[in-house]
Amino acid sequence: MLSPSRAGLRWGLLGVAAFSFTVPFTRIAVETGTMSPLFIGSGRAIIAGLLAAAALTITRQRLPRASQWGRLAIVAGGVVVGFPVLTSYALTTVPAGHSAVVIAILPAATAVTAVVRGRERPRASFWVMAAAGVVAAVGFAAVQGGGFTGLHRADLLLIGAVVAAAIGYAEGGLLARELGAWQTVSWALVLAAPLMIALLVVALAQHPVSGTPIQWAAFAYLGVVSMFLGFFAWYRGLAIGPMVRVSQVQLVQPVLGIAWAALFLREQLTWPTVLGGIAVIACAGIAVRARFGRPPAE
Repeated sequence: MLSPSRAGLRWGLLGVAAFSFTVPFTRIAVETGTMSPLFIGSGRAIIAGLLAAAALTITRQRLPRASQWGRLAIVAGGVVVGFPVLTSYALTTVPAGHSAVVIAILPAATAVTAVVRGRERPRASFWVMAAAGVVAAVGFAAVQGGGFTGLHRADLLLIGAVVAAAIGYAEGGLLARELGAWQTVSWALVLAAPLMIALLVVALAQHPVSGTPIQWAAFAYLGVVSMFLGFFAWYRGLAIGPMVRVSQVQLVQPVLGIAWAALFLREQLTWPTVLGGIAVIACAGIAVRARFGRPPAE
């Protein structure tokens, strides 16, 4: 039988593996322009919302308390609306590998948000490395864009997506202690459903939708796995814990994302991409570890 620590790590790694396909598959879905970013961002949330509503109904979950709905709105705004929609727009103009490097600051950004939200007092090295991660990510984007004056609009969208996801993850992590892990994500999806349906109607009115079987398969993955099932494994891993260690598994996500981009999209692994990814991931990893200090003994 697996120890709780190893079981938590394996569930966390399974969740991260599921999430790692999100960036390249979003790129596949938007690649030919037959699916608009707004359609992909809203449509995937509606698919996940339907699954979430069914799961909540079948298991007869109690409604959240009045005080919890506002916090669920924060989770929904970050994870259900902000990150999917912003990354969908960004990936219409930048490669998946490039996006994976910028998004690699997400673990450090989540840690910073959790520190502020939880009123913690981490070591000074935490703030130094978190700032270094941001500088590395922005510097990478600037080099790829030909200088700081050449920063792409897509890079700003990606940074906005990271901020949105970090806020949603941090608030969701706290709320999951009260509602349960998958229940928190499910209620957030249900809460965001009316807005996402409205956005889907706008998207369909603006841009007729068509796509190849591969594009529809990628879109289905985004809705069923990236927005729903992946969270089951990820939050189960965090619940088993230790949360300090399980959360660090997220650092392998950008590495996998870059690998999938090379495999599925035939994107070349250039030295700037590899070195940029290493720098951002290293800064994020040191920042996350500095926040908690030495991991607890088994």
